[in-house]
Amino acid sequence: MFEELKERLQFLYPKDWEYLYKEIQKIVKDFKTNKKREKELSEKDIFLITYGDQFHGKEEKPLKYLKKFCDEFVKNHINIIHILPFFPYSSDDGFSVIDYRRVNPELGDWEDIENLSRDYRLMFDLVCNHVSSQSEWFKKYLEGDLEYKDYFIEVDPNLDLSLVVRPRALPLLTPFETEGGKKYLWTTFSNDQIDLNYKNPKVLIEMIKILLFYVEKGADFIRLDAIAYLWKEIGTKCIHLRETHTIVQIFRNILNIVAPEVMIITETNVPHLENISYFGDGYNEAQLVYQFPLPPLVLYTFENQNSEAFNFWAKDIEPISLETNFLNFLASHDGIGLNPIRGIVGEEEIIKLVEVTKRRGGLVSYKYNSDGSISPYELNISYFNALSDDEEEEDIKIKKFINAYGIIFALQGVPTIYIHSLVGSQNCYKCVERTGHNRSINREKFYYEEIKEELKNSSNLRYKIYESFIKLLSIRKKEKAFDPRFKQEILEIDKRVIGIKRKGFLENIIAIHNISSEIVNISLDIENKRIDKVFDLINNKEIPLVNNKLYLKFNPYEFLWLKYNTYKEA
Repeated sequence: MFEELKERLQFLYPKDWEYLYKEIQKIVKDFKTNKKREKELSEKDIFLITYGDQFHGKEEKPLKYLKKFCDEFVKNHINIIHILPFFPYSSDDGFSVIDYRRVNPELGDWEDIENLSRDYRLMFDLVCNHVSSQSEWFKKYLEGDLEYKDYFIEVDPNLDLSLVVRPRALPLLTPFETEGGKKYLWTTFSNDQIDLNYKNPKVLIEMIKILLFYVEKGADFIRLDAIAYLWKEIGTKCIHLRETHTIVQIFRNILNIVAPEVMIITETNVPHLENISYFGDGYNEAQLVYQFPLPPLVLYTFENQNSEAFNFWAKDIEPISLETNFLNFLASHDGIGLNPIRGIVGEEEIIKLVEVTKRRGGLVSYKYNSDGSISPYELNISYFNALSDDEEEEDIKIKKFINAYGIIFALQGVPTIYIHSLVGSQNCYKCVERTGHNRSINREKFYYEEIKEELKNSSNLRYKIYESFIKLLSIRKKEKAFDPRFKQEILEIDKRVIGIKRKGFLENIIAIHNISSEIVNISLDIENKRIDKVFDLINNKEIPLVNNKLYLKFNPYEFLWLKYNTYKEA
């Protein structure tokens, strides 16, 4: 492993690799962790995405309320908590980090994080592309401290940067007054988020130290935020460069040496082939990537009541090795990214999704293209609102919402639920008014006692959605066929239906989801001639076969998970 590390350092830093190699060896030698970690993921593993300050109260700080919520409402159902950046920050709800090594004192302290890590596996964000303009590193750069001279990327504003891929409709360069005069610095995401210069080997060393510090503090998963933009070469697109992949490989290399159970997740909201490129060869980069096409594609599928585009995409999806898999999600702290379905559906279909989002009370964010034009980049809307029109009955809205999540729970991969999906949140317009940012529409914060009361009130929408999730998760966690390592087959049954077959060692599960407002009748052949019935996991009952066929009637937005043996004694 050290030999591979040496080769990667030689590629990135031909003049400094020996110094770097020795420094990393020292860092590795000093690393210590006592946490016992799981070595793999199974059908029992579910991720929850939440902010550290998601829950507030009068008596304690938010991280303690987060622990209370998890212990009371998710402990027996969800075991992995992704706490979004909980460090001191200056903007972007945590993704403009001021100090990587401190817990934001308004949220709590490291003891609160460590308490959570005793009962849950934790994911931390390594926000490695940029730092806050209020960080100590940047302040010292502005002051002319030579130690930080090359921590950031100074660019002549007259250079042609038109090839650079832009994720936002904002300027790429931001002017700052420094001790040495005005400098134009690379700012991919905002003028408060200053991109780091990884051509400076000291920056890499700092990030390696922070990476391992997070592992020491209890992280089981490290999410590499905005990793695709990490390395810059003027004259290129500055996205997915070989150097960026090499840095991911270095992170993986080091973790394999000191904590091989810790997994890397790359956050790359891009089309599928670019996204899975961060698996590397299947063993040398990320173990997990997000299934970014799912949020827009599932929305498109329900809106058109047609599964053909989904099936076309999903039938060829599979991890590239036994060590890699997908995080399946529909909603997150960000919006519904549109780039991942470009190429799966036409641009005119994307524009229709934009109009649907606006009709359902959502907002739309835009990005610059290389030709200077602007196109929709992200739909900002609660996923519950995204799926339903106001005039639809509440029962139908809930059925569509849980049906959509049932699809991603049945797919190969590891289910990931955003806190606002779990508790049935809707568009938060006051949040947008308060911050001025579109993404705030799906980032409402709660008073713990109020949300607790709503989740225990059987007439409340939040209760109905939460209980539906818990039922589904309870079923899923018991079924070995949902192990993320077991393969899937997409069944093209009827364009109004999504069919997914999960193949276990001794049992198969067929998930059939009616994604339409129509009643759908289907017949289904069961290949095992020795069985005479299947078990309906959703309704907890047996369904008889007639001549090895299942005859099923699906009401609008109904779905079934059907389990049967792959072998039975004669």
